[in-house]
Amino acid sequence: MATLLAVKAHPLTDEASKSMKVLYAFLDSYKKSHPEDEIITLDLYKEDFPEIDYDIMTGWNDLKAGKDFSSLTAEQQHKIVRFNESTEQFLAADKVVIANGLWNLNIPTRLKAWFDTINVAGKTFKYTETGPAPLTEGKKALHIQASGGAYAGQDFASQYVKGILNFVGVNEVEQVFIEGADHHPERTDEIIAAGVKKAEEISLNF
Repeated sequence: MATLLAVKAHPLTDEASKSMKVLYAFLDSYKKSHPEDEIITLDLYKEDFPEIDYDIMTGWNDLKAGKDFSSLTAEQQHKIVRFNESTEQFLAADKVVIANGLWNLNIPTRLKAWFDTINVAGKTFKYTETGPAPLTEGKKALHIQASGGAYAGQDFASQYVKGILNFVGVNEVEQVFIEGADHHPERTDEIIAAGVKKAEEISLNF
């Protein structure tokens, strides 16, 4: 049995979001072809999720200075614990699926916050004399992204997602792009259907 972590990085449902529609189609197909696997859905817009902010930065600095965790403020403790939980959740997953829209040529800020929790020195990569080296092995990932224009994977967002995953050691990264509906609104249904078909095909052997 494997564990699949599905990262939902969009505030809308599958009725209003192209990327969510393809994500849910993938998960439905995956459940049928992998009935023994555990699927964990992380909804970044519904769950309590930390961003690196003043509390986290000062809390980390205090811990590095030798202060006891119990001496931190309640807010610092809460955010750091949640940050660490996200890192461990990623490490425990065998497979990761990330779905988002392309917003202003970038990923949503909540997704960037999640990537900060999985890009952690000493846990998912380490510094060596020859530069950083990945510590994550054996995982595979799928990135689903919808955009109004067509970029064929050359946009900043999809390159960032793949680059960070590769950086921590996830080298098997597949991508599904739902592109061009804003340029060709008359083809929206066709574009979504193509994305659903590709995602379902990937799900069979993911």
